[in-house]
Amino acid sequence: MSEKSTAAVQICPPGRLCFGMQLPVVAQSRMFAQPWEASAGTEEIRRIAEACDRAGFFYLAVCDHIAVPRAQAAAMSTVWYDIVATLGFLAACTERIRLLTYVFIPAYRHPLAAAKALCTLDALSNGRLIIGVGAGHLQGEFEALGVDFHKRGALLDEAVVALQAALMEEFPRHHGQFWSFAELGIRPRPVQQPRPPIWIGGSTTAALRRAARLGDGWLPQGVPPMGMEAALEYLRWQRQRYRNGEPLEAGMNSPWLYIGRPPEEFAHNCESGSAEYVADVLRQLGALGVQHVGVRFRSRSCAELLEQIERFGREVLPLLPS
Repeated sequence: MSEKSTAAVQICPPGRLCFGMQLPVVAQSRMFAQPWEASAGTEEIRRIAEACDRAGFFYLAVCDHIAVPRAQAAAMSTVWYDIVATLGFLAACTERIRLLTYVFIPAYRHPLAAAKALCTLDALSNGRLIIGVGAGHLQGEFEALGVDFHKRGALLDEAVVALQAALMEEFPRHHGQFWSFAELGIRPRPVQQPRPPIWIGGSTTAALRRAARLGDGWLPQGVPPMGMEAALEYLRWQRQRYRNGEPLEAGMNSPWLYIGRPPEEFAHNCESGSAEYVADVLRQLGALGVQHVGVRFRSRSCAELLEQIERFGREVLPLLPS
């Protein structure tokens, strides 16, 4: 692959801490979905997306599961909207906010099929796609799709290289262990040049190394076992080792937030208070050296979430580095 295709793509404005949010409703794991989401649908999704766009959020994210095994359904639920269809809907609902796959599992699809969908998303959104990818974790899902769960790391490594080629060239070439292709054209082409960014997800040591070696950025999935500060230091060290210290846009997720005085049921499980207090919580995360932060708000209804999003844009964002 050419040096141009492997050079890091940066999208976070220098000196600015960027904020995004996982889109509620479309993923309803018991670990993070709030009760009101169970009865929500298209209208709530649209209103949340439009509110985030107006408020100045940097990205809105959607996760990727095709089918949840019955053994995990009680904890995860089976509500996981299709990642590409949902982001296409969001592209039409919004104007400025970037659209993040957090995370897309390339092993589930041939790289050419993945590239076709992702190139189309970038074209339809006028260059707003961020491709977050991960290895996946549900063994039963892999087995149902006929993919070797125990090779998921190697599959992801090769898929990233193959995707980079397909995002860069109309007629990409790739010859690897799992996939080979050449002289097959893909259009539409991405609007972003030289290509949309690829952020690597995961919080294991292997995922951090993969992000340092192959990614334009890093997306944590929970706090790494070594702790966030140690993980960021490890990431920088590995980036120096693999890419001579080339810039890498690292991220993290905030604690649960509530702007203002929270309802009693949220008082002990979120960071809450004035806009200045919430901004200070986020400034402390930025001080660790990350470029983007995923925020999340406690809420009892869609209306309350919309209010929190609007207050964040109006009261908190102006207090943060921009």
